[in-house]
Amino acid sequence: MHDAAFLFVVAVVICALAFDFINGFHDTANAIATSVTTRAIRPGVAIMMAATLNFLGALYSTGGAKTIGGDIVSSPEMVNQEVILAALLGAIFWNLVTWKIGIPSSSSHALIGGLVGSALMFNGFSALNPSGILKILASLVLSPIAALVGGCTIMIALLWIFGRMAPSLLNEKFKKMQILSAATMSFSHGANDAQKAMGIITLALLSGGYIPTLDVPLWVKLSAAIAMGLGTAMGGWKIIRTMGGKIFKLEPISGFAADLNSSLVIFAATLLHLPVSTTHVVSGSIMGVGVAKRVKAVRWSTAQQMLMAWVLTIPISAIVSAPCYQIIVWIF
Repeated sequence: MHDAAFLFVVAVVICALAFDFINGFHDTANAIATSVTTRAIRPGVAIMMAATLNFLGALYSTGGAKTIGGDIVSSPEMVNQEVILAALLGAIFWNLVTWKIGIPSSSSHALIGGLVGSALMFNGFSALNPSGILKILASLVLSPIAALVGGCTIMIALLWIFGRMAPSLLNEKFKKMQILSAATMSFSHGANDAQKAMGIITLALLSGGYIPTLDVPLWVKLSAAIAMGLGTAMGGWKIIRTMGGKIFKLEPISGFAADLNSSLVIFAATLLHLPVSTTHVVSGSIMGVGVAKRVKAVRWSTAQQMLMAWVLTIPISAIVSAPCYQIIVWIF
């Protein structure tokens, strides 16, 4: 029995790192889509820069990991390894589906939906922490709104300051600035997104009795950071095309504004120990800079497709993870 429990923990760790790896190439576009689209950075260089800074960002903080591990379920005793494994399978399934069709979606939403669905199957509504879930959902919903407003504000400020410069000179200067903004965006992405896998692994270790508290072990930090860095190096070209050009035709100045605003919103959420969707934040920022130039310049049909994927992410991940839990229990 002890050996079976240990094997389940190993399976959870492997699947959590797989989730982080997929998150790396699924969400690479968030950090580099604008700079690649405006040709500020060559694609290969952009991906390696993003991989390195995602790795460093993942080592920066673990506050969000404790939120993911402790705020969704009412207590570690209310979940087991089967629940956590099923949650990861549901999240991985939805990430791969949306990556395949090239629609940006939230890995954060997918993981939360997966954990909610499998926890409900195991212990019913008593397994869930309503106030914690509401706090996480509030941060996930409000962050893209804040990004849209912030992106619009920064873009208006930049146009007011630099609007009289010749377009060719303006683009040349902001191409260089985009390297810095893409770097900060990559670091922020790693600091916030890698914590989701850290939180799941730590929750599995705690529920299995392998650690006494929700403090994230060093080897978990390093493993999650490496997995995300390697995944980022794989790239996500379909989503880069959607994020970089199908929402709004980006120029270097608008790409810089979107990246700067996104990194500020995500880093603020990280400091507050709130998990947010980098996909939603970057999309909101791009829409914001588009609105600042002209409302009709934003391709709202693409935005509607993305919104549909966002709305479906939590329920579909929950629906997939629920039968996954039943199958795992039936097999083992």
